Amino acid sequence: MSKTHLGHTARKRFGQNFLHDQYVIDQIVSAIAPNNDQTLVEIGPGLGALTEPVCELVDKLNVVELDRDLAKRLRSHPFIGSKLNIIEADALKYDFSQLIEQGKPIRVFGNLPYNISTPLMFHLFSFADKVQDMHFMLQKEVVNRLAATPGNKNYGRLSVMAQYHCQVIPVIHVPPGAFNPPPKVDSAVVRLVPHQEKPCPVTDEALLNQVCAAAFNQRRKTLRNSLKNEISEQEIVALDINPELRAENLSLADYTRLANFVHSKEAAS
Repeated sequence: MSKTHLGHTARKRFGQNFLHDQYVIDQIVSAIAPNNDQTLVEIGPGLGALTEPVCELVDKLNVVELDRDLAKRLRSHPFIGSKLNIIEADALKYDFSQLIEQGKPIRVFGNLPYNISTPLMFHLFSFADKVQDMHFMLQKEVVNRLAATPGNKNYGRLSVMAQYHCQVIPVIHVPPGAFNPPPKVDSAVVRLVPHQEKPCPVTDEALLNQVCAAAFNQRRKTLRNSLKNEISEQEIVALDINPELRAENLSLADYTRLANFVHSKEAAS
């Protein structure tokens, strides 16, 4: 049975869980600390739990909302409707660089639906050089994966790619009761701060993603086997990486070395 909240029925296909705990909302808005010298973008404003308190602090807020009913409701909001630039679009396909304003850093935030959170972050990483920071409410398990270090069971492709683009800072733990309907899992807010300069630059980011995917898709296998289509055992050894290791044992620097080697090999062939 769907739950109605403020007259809106949470839609399962949009992964909607609405935030209503005022203490948690205040903590998140304090963590974002919005002001008028920034271009602020909220993804999936929903019923405005974060939108309203952010609008109390600023004159303008861009919101990206796919659900037509919610966009319409925000457009006619008596207090904040005039401050909103409502973009009815799929955030997964939206070109966020359209929102750049001269001399203002872009700051992105949102309570991301669990079913699109990973692909949406990958999409946003492609704009990372234009973004000052991002604050996202996610399933706690996703935040654990973003922040995980080598050797940890949560460490995977998302950890490597997120840490390649951003500094990952878990900010607030959020219990299920803060939402309506309450999800079955804990949530957390994470701050992602894009690196001004990449700690380990790669020549081709798509290749880094490809190498990570190959390694982690067969995480039980040693690198010798999981990466055999990309790089030979001898070449792995020559990069000073042990081919007996598994995907979760390698650091970001190891993955960038592998990706850069594969790139140079492809360029030479």
